[in-house]
Amino acid sequence: MLRWTIFLIIFGILDFYAFQAFRTLSKNNWLLAIYWIITLLVVGNFVYSYYGFNRSDGFSHANAYAVGFFIAILIPKMVLLLVMFGEDIFRVPQAVYRYFTEGNSAQGHYFPPRREFISKIALGLAAIPFASIIYGIYKGRYNFKVLKYTLHFEDLPKAFDGYKITQISDIHSGSFDNVEKVHYAVNLINEQESDVILFTGDMVNNKAEEMQPYMGIFGNLRAKDGLFSILGNHDYGDYVSWESNEAKHKNLEDLKAIQKQLGFDLLLNESRYLEKDGDRIALVGVENWGVGGFKKAGDLKKASKHIGENDFKILMSHDPSHWENEVIQDAYHYHLTLSGHTHGMQFGIEIPGWIKWSPSKWRYKYWAGIYKEMGQYINVNRGFGYLAFPGRVGIWPEITVIELKKGTIVS
Repeated sequence: MLRWTIFLIIFGILDFYAFQAFRTLSKNNWLLAIYWIITLLVVGNFVYSYYGFNRSDGFSHANAYAVGFFIAILIPKMVLLLVMFGEDIFRVPQAVYRYFTEGNSAQGHYFPPRREFISKIALGLAAIPFASIIYGIYKGRYNFKVLKYTLHFEDLPKAFDGYKITQISDIHSGSFDNVEKVHYAVNLINEQESDVILFTGDMVNNKAEEMQPYMGIFGNLRAKDGLFSILGNHDYGDYVSWESNEAKHKNLEDLKAIQKQLGFDLLLNESRYLEKDGDRIALVGVENWGVGGFKKAGDLKKASKHIGENDFKILMSHDPSHWENEVIQDAYHYHLTLSGHTHGMQFGIEIPGWIKWSPSKWRYKYWAGIYKEMGQYINVNRGFGYLAFPGRVGIWPEITVIELKKGTIVS
């Protein structure tokens, strides 16, 4: 009860200032009524969704849209609050001054009237996140981007010079609601004609059955040297309630079977060799390992026990915190690690060569793209799907293509 009281107080303050911006510009009672109707519908739906959430069923599309539209009005109102409250920083001292200097002789209210141009500025600024969020929900979540990188390694086996890897991550099939868009993205993956496709975890939100409507689509994935996968934190079914431990275990086994049906070789703290013209590179896959309360089922030593210290190594590990906390300090040198998990928080600003920012950076040191530490690379894929918030703003769904080149970069 206390948290809802706090919620209502905070949202009441937001609406107090947001409504003033609208009322300053328009006295039309119908427009002002529409403002309150939309606010009450969105907030009411959010509260209804919160109380109606069933942990056994997991996060539904209805829950996601309730969150999405709530965020769509919350962020703009926060912008309005900042601007309108900023004006009050100047209005309040003026009111106090008039009270003590003019007293009863003051004409009208002590507070100077709100300036119309300040309200216009506030509404103009608030329109930017509102439009961006609506676009992110309507278009952004399926705005698939192919990001290409070329990485150079002096010790890359000669036969693998020019070898192409396509990485996808965080499918979260239970969030999808547009089969055609997913079909388009899978075709886009195949169009890259990479030598191998590597999937770095979170095929579902919680339950194996979420993948059933998309089996025919993802079953079309093709790569010359095959498809390999690992598990992410959501694949274990830890975020919903189960009628028994047996049911939860069966769900995980069903998901493993689904991955096999789709043609993926699922690596559960295991390794494989990719061979070409007498050369080979080691592919290592660990189960999920993450800091901050996430499952630590990954066992790097076990996964690498059948490969050599001098092998060229590609590691698949869902959570980039594993790379930071265990991998780069390991006695073995893992040339390239492929991760996902962060989604780039599905929100941020990226202009190549200029800016790369997301709130995700406050949680993860390595949150999107290529990083290099101690002579080792990691790529943190921004994710194929989406979770909870049914959209993406500035951080688009990603298909990564990495080309391996022998030698050093020629400047």
